[in-house]
Order: sequence, then C-alpha cells, then structure tokens
Amino acid sequence: MTSTPERERPARERPESLADLLGGRRGALDATLPPVAFAVGWLAAGLWGGVLAALVGGAAVAGWRLRRGDRPRSVLIGLLAVCVAALIALRTGRASDFFLVQLVSNAASALAWMVSVVVRWPLLGVVVGAALGQRVRWRRDPALLRAYGRASWVWVATYLLRLVVFVPLWLGGQVVALVVARVALTWPLVAAALAVSWLVIRRSLPSGHPGLRHPVVPSDGDGGREQ
Repeated sequence: MTSTPERERPARERPESLADLLGGRRGALDATLPPVAFAVGWLAAGLWGGVLAALVGGAAVAGWRLRRGDRPRSVLIGLLAVCVAALIALRTGRASDFFLVQLVSNAASALAWMVSVVVRWPLLGVVVGAALGQRVRWRRDPALLRAYGRASWVWVATYLLRLVVFVPLWLGGQVVALVVARVALTWPLVAAALAVSWLVIRRSLPSGHPGLRHPVVPSDGDGGREQ
C-alpha cells in the first residue's frame, strides 16, 4: 500500500521541475521587464527613451540573474536579445519593431517543435530527458516517446497563439497592447501549457508505466526501469 505513493511521487513533482526547465518565473521576469520598461520610456520620452529604459531593464535583469547564480552565457543571451530588439527599433524608427525579435522567436520555436515531433525527437522529451540525466534513453521507450510527442503539440499551440495575438498588434503599431499581450502570454500561458502537457503525458502513458524517471526500454526486459 505504501509503495504506490512512493513510486508516483516523482511524477507528481514534475510540473514544478518542468516549470524551471522551460523558463519558469525567472523566464517570465526576463521576458516582461524589458518590454514594460520600453513602453514606459517610449510613452514618457519617445523612441530613444524607450530604448534606454529597455536597456536599463535588461541590464537589471542580467545583474539579478547573475547574483542568483545563473549561467553567464544564458544571462548574456537574454541581454543580447534586448539589445538586438532595441537596435531594430532604432533602425526602423518604429517602436512596435522592438517586438519583432519576439515574433521571429515564436515563429521559429513553433516550427522547431513541430519538426521535432514529426522526426520523432519531441523537444519536450529532449528537455526533460536531459534534466533527468537520461540522455536519449527515453526515446527507446515507445510509450514515453508517444507521450512526449503528443504533449509537445501543446507547446506548439502556445507559440502559434502568441503569433495570432502579436502579429496584428505589431502590424497596427500597438505598442502598449503588445506589452500587455507579452505579459499575459508569458508566465500564465506557460503555466497553463505545463498543466495541459502534463495531463496529456499522464493520459498517454499506459496503466502501470513507472513514469518519466523510469523509461521502460527493450533491453530492460519486461518491466525494466531506468534508475
């Protein structure tokens, strides 16, 4: 009676771990603070004011992440994205083009996740498998491979939803609306995707499957598990 809850506990903890892997609340801060600062600066002092405010906001986020022990490379990538967005806006003279990097990023992400499912390397499995130290062992479990593939479509939908919302606002030059949409479709949408994709995984795995931490592969024999 006590072995079943112990075996299922790692699976129940996965939503929190997945949130960390896929950006989590830190990712929400990275994605929202610079755009909000840009909009405030733009409303107060025009395009240059928005750019300077975004750069200050991006630098503040980078400093905060470094103090928390994040990898310098990932911190620099986030700061570089803000700088590129600012340069694009200055180059075109359109404040809404500050969000062009976000549009391209979501389009590329949607395509990458779709391709990953088609070629049977679902990115959700890649990320979770790497976090659990399984390398590619999860791919040898047909049930896990199928579950990760189905759940990855949830993430494709999040990127496509952002594009459906962002593109018309960008074309219309709606800077403030873009910021509001950016905030609304960052952590809240990620949290929803985590919940739905986890539900898809749980329902896709057959009854009695030991869970994400224990892939059942042919070499393990009947009921073999990855410890």
